[in-house]
Amino acid sequence: MRIIFVRHGEPDYQKDCLTPEGHIQAEAVAKRLANEKIEGIYSSPMGRARMTMQKFADQHPDLPVKILDFMHEINWGSTSGKEIPLEGHPWNCVNEMVSRGINICDSDWKNGPYFYGNTATENVEDIAKEIDGWLLSLGYSREGFYYRNLLKDDEQHTVVLFCHGGSSCAAIAHMMNLPFTFTCAAIHMPFTAVTILRLDKNPDSLCTPVLEQLSDIRHLS
Repeated sequence: MRIIFVRHGEPDYQKDCLTPEGHIQAEAVAKRLANEKIEGIYSSPMGRARMTMQKFADQHPDLPVKILDFMHEINWGSTSGKEIPLEGHPWNCVNEMVSRGINICDSDWKNGPYFYGNTATENVEDIAKEIDGWLLSLGYSREGFYYRNLLKDDEQHTVVLFCHGGSSCAAIAHMMNLPFTFTCAAIHMPFTAVTILRLDKNPDSLCTPVLEQLSDIRHLS
């Protein structure tokens, strides 16, 4: 199984839609994906992701489209109303952690001063919980740290998920057993960047995802 994460095109965040440049980027990534033998299309519920997805879906009307509500972009801010550093903005927080020499690979990052009581942490936890349910629907069951292939064939199936930089980093962090603070700091996804995780196609195998491609934007050249 190959899971292709695609970040949305350049957005108008206020209107939650694509800019004219974003539409051009979405058309480019749709062409990039044309030969990937995709069997299913998934999307965040947010407008900018759905508009990016639609460029590809329009070219493949035979493919099913499903919305994954939990893959919306990550929110941030205090969960209690108390002041938190940098208003809880995840990318600003991890940058500040790095500048102060704080370990972004700490497995206890959720209880640190930048993410404790932060809405972003709750969103990341929700994605970690829900992504395993989605993977189970695709034929892969979480067992401890890894995934069991429950499929009966050894074909290389491929699906695409149009979403966001933050929710992609949260999903990848959980699937690969990495701290979100690390993926948030280390994985930068430009607009319409393509990232591919591959799970073992052999039935009954227990596997960890392989990072086949990361933040590829060659289609924008």
